[in-house]
Amino acid sequence: MIKLTAEQEQFRKAVARFVDSEVVPAAAAIDERAEFPTNLFRRLGALGYLGLRYPEAYGGAGADMVTYCLFAEELARGSLSVAAAAAMQSLMGTYFVYKYGSEELRQRYLVPALRGDLVATFALTEPNAGSDVAGITTRAERRGDRYVLRGTKTWVTSAPVADMLTVAAKTSDERGMKNIALFLLDRGAMRGITLGKAIDKMSVRASVTGEILLEDVEVPAEHLLGGETGGVEKIGGILSEIRVMTAAISVGLARAAYQAAVAYARERTAFGKPIAEHQAIGFKLADMLTSLHAAILVTYQAAAQLDAGGVITREAAMAKLFASETAVRITDEAARIFASYGLAMEYPVQRYFRDARFLLPGGGTSEILRVIIGRELDWDRGAAFA
Repeated sequence: MIKLTAEQEQFRKAVARFVDSEVVPAAAAIDERAEFPTNLFRRLGALGYLGLRYPEAYGGAGADMVTYCLFAEELARGSLSVAAAAAMQSLMGTYFVYKYGSEELRQRYLVPALRGDLVATFALTEPNAGSDVAGITTRAERRGDRYVLRGTKTWVTSAPVADMLTVAAKTSDERGMKNIALFLLDRGAMRGITLGKAIDKMSVRASVTGEILLEDVEVPAEHLLGGETGGVEKIGGILSEIRVMTAAISVGLARAAYQAAVAYARERTAFGKPIAEHQAIGFKLADMLTSLHAAILVTYQAAAQLDAGGVITREAAMAKLFASETAVRITDEAARIFASYGLAMEYPVQRYFRDARFLLPGGGTSEILRVIIGRELDWDRGAAFA
């Protein structure tokens, strides 16, 4: 069992208070309107939450991964949409400019993004290239001191509102992953960046999503992040964090659904007693709690291993796989316990049920994760309990 420090427990309680007072009351409305949560997003920046994983020199907190997961879990308990937008901002959307950008780029883009003044995103997926990264066709052609980018990105989180984008593009026509590079694009300063089709989703509706069209976008050479090759390796460098974070938000959503189901089962009566006292419902709740407990353990063990400096490709994949699938099952069981009211928009359980589907593709589909886990099937009992 991962034991939290006094500081981590105090932090978790502070985030929980913020979620209960500001996120939960707004969650239904922003979901119904499919509206980017601008006010909450800025509040997250003002409170320093968007910079948790970055050094204090850039307005961050230098927090460890366990602390970051506590934040992600509590935020997802209130609204998975808000958690998704915050995750994009605080990890993928800002990581590459911090890791590979110049000090000038960090000051111009990273610092205001961590304050919540700029919305950041990461654009990798294309209409015909998702898990098959080698299949991307967005092209970056060098012309003097600039690159010219052309292509289409889709399923871009925060696309309709993004100010800065880290874009993966190929620097040659050669097929494969070696020639993929990352570029930082400024939507306000660079011509040719337009919003394509907005994607109307059934889940995480307030985490707005869409296509980005790149039409001869001229990008200064200094906005190339880390060289003309090695983009896949750079993305791989943060994948374990992304997967553990996704496991944490899965736990948060599953907690919300479980707690709603318990509360309803204690209040709803049938045949003269609360339905929680009927064995059929009691067994469901017992299984939900057991699965939730296991998901918490695998998630925070992986986070602690990251903090210890371990390479946890397999463990991160297992955490994301188990926690996300657990969230899907728990939200489904919660909706079943609510019966007809599980379909009613007046109860949040229908939102939990819808939102859980978002967790399956992010950070790698369950099928891809099983492939990764399957490459390392040996089990060291000592390492598992380290």
